[in-house]
Amino acid sequence: MDKAVIPDEVIFADIGKFLGEGKEVRLNPKGNSMLPFIRPGKDSIILAKREDVFAGDIVFANVGDRYVVHRVIEASNNTVVLMGDGNLKAVEKCTKADILGTVITIIRNGTKRKTPGKAVVWRMLKPVRRYLLALYKIKYRLGI
Repeated sequence: MDKAVIPDEVIFADIGKFLGEGKEVRLNPKGNSMLPFIRPGKDSIILAKREDVFAGDIVFANVGDRYVVHRVIEASNNTVVLMGDGNLKAVEKCTKADILGTVITIIRNGTKRKTPGKAVVWRMLKPVRRYLLALYKIKYRLGI
C-alpha cells in the first residue's frame, strides 16, 4: 500500500488557518515537552483562537521554523516567552501574531478536562522540576 507523507508544516499551517476562521481544532500532540499535563500518544487537545494571551496559558505557536504547544511564561506588549512544562531550561520567544491558538480543553481517557489553570504551583517548582519529572517519567513508562 502506498503511503502519503504530509509534512507537519503543511498540516500545522492548515490548523492555523482553521483557527483563524474561528473553528476549534483537535490535535494529538507528540513529544514530551508538556509532561505531565499533556501526554503524547494518550491525550489530545482542543485549540481555539483567543484575542489575547496571558502568562499561564497553553498555546499552539509558530516559533521560527517549527510549531510548539507550550505554556506562556511571560506576555508583554507584543513579545511572548514560552516554555514547555516538561522542559527544564529551554524557552522560546515569539510575537503575539505567532500564537495561532490556545488550548481550551485536554482530553484524557475520553474525558474532556479544562486546562490546568495557570499552573502557578508547577511554575514555582521549577528548581526541583527535574526530579519531579524524572519520577513522573518512570511512573509513566511503567504504566502506574
